[in-house]
Amino acid sequence: MEWPVVHRQRSAECDSRRGLASLACMMNLPIRCRELIERQRGVLARWQAVDCEVNPSALDALLRRGRWRPLYRGVYFAYSGKPSRASMLWAAVRRCGPDAVLSHQTAAELDGLCDERNGAIHVTIPVGTRIRFSRAEFARDTPRIVVHRSSRIDSVRHPAKSPPRTRVEETVLDLTDGARGFDVAFSWLSAACSRRLVTPEQIREAAMRRKKLRWRRDIIGALEEIADGVLSNLERRFVRDVERPHGLPKPRRQVRMKQGSRSAYLDNLFAEFGVVIELDGLAYHPVEARWQDIHRDNNLATAGIITLRYSWSDVTQRPCQVAAEIALVLRRRGWTGELRPCGSRCVAGSA
Repeated sequence: MEWPVVHRQRSAECDSRRGLASLACMMNLPIRCRELIERQRGVLARWQAVDCEVNPSALDALLRRGRWRPLYRGVYFAYSGKPSRASMLWAAVRRCGPDAVLSHQTAAELDGLCDERNGAIHVTIPVGTRIRFSRAEFARDTPRIVVHRSSRIDSVRHPAKSPPRTRVEETVLDLTDGARGFDVAFSWLSAACSRRLVTPEQIREAAMRRKKLRWRRDIIGALEEIADGVLSNLERRFVRDVERPHGLPKPRRQVRMKQGSRSAYLDNLFAEFGVVIELDGLAYHPVEARWQDIHRDNNLATAGIITLRYSWSDVTQRPCQVAAEIALVLRRRGWTGELRPCGSRCVAGSA
């Protein structure tokens, strides 16, 4: 019964000894090399070791003794333990050469543009750079490297962030370029702007610098909508299918409202008429979130403000009826405008 405990103790002691041995080996390296390894989360590429005046034979000895471990071909981890995700990102970008940068989903992961970690590591290298991988490099626990090429590597590289990666606006455009459809592309644009990682104007300027860009016209139009407060695909569909084609007045979007010590944002506020339009993009809401919406609606009602709520299916499957309902409420609140039909079969004009 005691054998598993003893085994674990011995294993921990061995790991500790290997760790101390790795540290002792580190102390024998030039200070420039030690600082580089520390900055790169324990990672060193063979081509960097040469620049730091480290004898390649010394690296080979460390690998043979198990003091260091290879991650990719010519890229090593200066410790015997398991490398972190950050270490693997450094290893991948160093494996692809001194001019390589992390990009696409990996750059989005680092900059907080997406909440999920992508298993593969995306790296962009200059056009004309050749790189080959062997099957042995991608072991079961080693992330696959997806290589992209760019003729503008110097201009897309962020000047200061570490590890090297593309600028946020360039990352967003890379992701929109590879999106399955424009709804997905719009989600990347809105996520970057709503999280205040970049401004619509910065993305627009980056888009104009690209000779080739998928959905260029749609992206420029979407950026104008995002700057106006349209931050989701549902809100975009509401503007394009309900509001504009039926001649509804333009509301104020993303209006901040204080509720005690907290702040809430109203999707669309017709302040002059005391009407709020809320767009619920998810079919399912946690109970707590649903009750927060109800409490907010009740609070607005005490101030004489009516809240109308519409789902994705409302906006996409019956936009004309939604426009007619909104127009009816607005008229009763003093709107004198005319609701116009969006086409020959539109039911909004007769409402």
